[in-house]
Parts: sequence; structure tokens; C-alpha cells
Amino acid sequence: MRVLIALGGNAMTAADGSARPGDQIAAVTRAMEPVADLVAAGYEIVLTHGNGPQVGNLLVKNELAASVVPPVPLDWCDAQTQGTVGFIVINALERALAARGSRRKVAAVVSRTRVDAHDPALTHPTKPIGRYLPYDEARVLIEHGQVWQDRGERGWRRVVASPQPLEVLDAPAVSALVAAGFVVVASGGGGVPVTRAADGALRGVEAVIDKDATAALLALTLGVDVMVIATDVDAAALWFGTPQARPIGRVDVETLRAYAAEGHFQAGSMGPKVEAVCRFVEQGGRRGVITSLERIGEAVHDSAGTTVVGVGVAT
Repeated sequence: MRVLIALGGNAMTAADGSARPGDQIAAVTRAMEPVADLVAAGYEIVLTHGNGPQVGNLLVKNELAASVVPPVPLDWCDAQTQGTVGFIVINALERALAARGSRRKVAAVVSRTRVDAHDPALTHPTKPIGRYLPYDEARVLIEHGQVWQDRGERGWRRVVASPQPLEVLDAPAVSALVAAGFVVVASGGGGVPVTRAADGALRGVEAVIDKDATAALLALTLGVDVMVIATDVDAAALWFGTPQARPIGRVDVETLRAYAAEGHFQAGSMGPKVEAVCRFVEQGGRRGVITSLERIGEAVHDSAGTTVVGVGVAT
């Protein structure tokens, strides 16, 4: 069975959200334990991951150095954090596999994701990223071409485009590595966003692609059987955060979409995960699961999490 596991940002930081190098290494080391169990059991595993805390750190460095050197563009930040997180993940997974007597090889691919050059999101940036700053500090970055918005008492905050992913350009390389027996880390942070010009040339764009949307696209491209989105809760829930909260177990995609339409899932947290597993199942995936990092193994074995299947298969 081929499985794609999308690791949320909680898998890359300490429990309190700290993202110091030691915190990230320790968190990834813990995250790779259940992954190594699956690899040792014979599953073909592809990993993808978030990069919010890592990009956030780079943005702070951009802000502090903006008066001295030009800020690094956001697509460069995506590429740099893919390389950094990929390096940490493959080191941790190799150690965990060696402890289990497995000789499976591990590789990380810095991956590009093509978006539509005419996607309206590229000309109407709305996704907030990074810190709030006073205007005097934000002004330096605005002069470098960034878009910042006045958010009242909290200060100014940068907003960027969040276009839809159309194609994982490096999926053939990932597929070849999986076929050769590698566990592959790819498309971190949704991939490096690029557009294709009329002459075929590619260029990076200042944007953030939803990592869960790209995970679903990569899973479909690779013919994955099961996609697991690992987050910080055991399952999606109705009425989350209230005394009436009820976890969702096995559910068909039509019912889950109805729950989403009723407003049960927040746009900035569970909403994109629900949308991603629905897309995956609607377009041919066997099963999509949302669960906690600790229950990845159970999710793959169909015994944990919010398990999304096709209409008429949920019983």
C-alpha cells in the first residue's frame, strides 16, 4: 500500500510552539517514530510537511535586515525551508529505521508547484503572514515591494497571495524514487510556487500555497491509496471548542462537505484539511484521514481519526 502522510506544523516544533533548531530536531525525531514503524512494516511512504514556523523565522530575519540587504523573496523562503526541514526529517527517519533493522533509503526533494499565472489570488493578496509591526518598520518592507495592511491597534501585517495548486512539477522525480525503494519527503509547505510563461519558462512567485491542498494533489498524482493529514487533534469535530463538541469518525465525503457548509470547520485550521481529504477521495483516492501524529499508524490501519470515504462506503 502506498501512503502519503502530511505532517502539520506541530510535528516540527516543541509543544509550546518554539521553533529553535533544537526544538525542531527533537520534534521531528519524535514524529518519525510512527512513520518508521509503517516503513518497517512494508508500506510505501511519501511525506510532506508544513513550514509555517520555519518561514516565520526567515521573515523575521528579513525584517531585521531590510535596511541592510534586500529581503529574500517568499519563494526562496519556501525552497530554503524545504531543504532545512527535509534534511532534519531524513536524518531522523534514517536513525529510526536503523533502530528497527530497516535498510530503506530516504531522500528529500525540493519541489515546485505550478499555479495559474492568472489566478486572481496573485493580484489580490489576502493571506496574512508573519508578525505585526509598527508602520515605521513595515514601511521599509513596503518600499521593497511587499504588501502590508493596517490592522488597527495591533499594527501592520503583511498579506500575500494564496493561489490554487495545479501541478506538482517534480512529482516524476518523487515517483521514480519511490519506485526505487526510497521513502521520499516532498512538496513541503505546499511547494515552491511557480508560474509558466508563454515560452515555457518557469519563475517563482511571492505566494503561499495551502500545504494540505498540495498534499492532496501530490497524493493523486502519485496514485496513493491512503492520505493521512497529521495534526494536533485525534479527529475533526462538530461544534469544536464547545461543550457539545463531537468527534467525527468514519464519514462519506458528501456528509463531510455538508458539515463544512454548515460552518463547523475554521478556515485557518481544520477547514483546509477537510477540503483536502474531500478532494482526494472525490478524485479517486481510496481513503483520506485526519488524525493526530501519535495515531498515524492506527489511521493507516483504518482504526483512528476522521476517515473519509466515497459516498455509500462509510458504513
